Amino acid sequence: MKLASLYSGGKDSNYALYLAQQTGLDVKILITMLPQEDSWMYHVPNIRWTGLQSHSLGIPQLTERAGEGVEEELEALERALAKAEVEGVVVGAVASDYQYTRVNRVCEELDLWVYSPMWRKDPRRLLLEYVETGFRIMVVGVYAEGMDESWLGRIIDAEGCEAIFELEEKYGVHPIGEGGEFETLVLDGPNFSTRIEIVEAERDWRGSSGTLHVREVALIEKSGGD
Repeated sequence: MKLASLYSGGKDSNYALYLAQQTGLDVKILITMLPQEDSWMYHVPNIRWTGLQSHSLGIPQLTERAGEGVEEELEALERALAKAEVEGVVVGAVASDYQYTRVNRVCEELDLWVYSPMWRKDPRRLLLEYVETGFRIMVVGVYAEGMDESWLGRIIDAEGCEAIFELEEKYGVHPIGEGGEFETLVLDGPNFSTRIEIVEAERDWRGSSGTLHVREVALIEKSGGD
């Protein structure tokens, strides 16, 4: 069965893809949606770098621009999936019924099998798994009380996980940001042939939220020990 993987470049889509590969599923293509600036459905920050991630993963990428509004976004997803010519889709949803039900509706209309390996899993356990598996995850967007500018550009390691868990207890921040509390960019992982190194980035902090705009990166070849 040939599958597509919905791919934003963030932690959840990367881990879902990795789990699919570990299960032996045949992921033939990455589908990346290019939404408007304000999107309820799709990841926005630093989406431009997904092409480099696709190169590192060794999987071709299909991109599709989406118009404004939920219906436009769903129509764009339907167009992309039709172009991909696959039999199923890998989805990185964890707890968002809003996204999960809409993606499944589109897939049902196209008669596509949906593989959601993280759906309803313990988000704390998942965040730790991301790190323990070897994914290098950078925070590139912060939109939650308790998360200040210092989080922009921070790598989520074991210490970062504990800090997020503390924010969950104090402010209700979802451990993997399913409520839109923060956004991430994956720089490396066990299935990457190269790692991404940030050369230049700019912080855009406005009041109580902000985005790290990655301006320039370098691809670094990984040795056998990396």
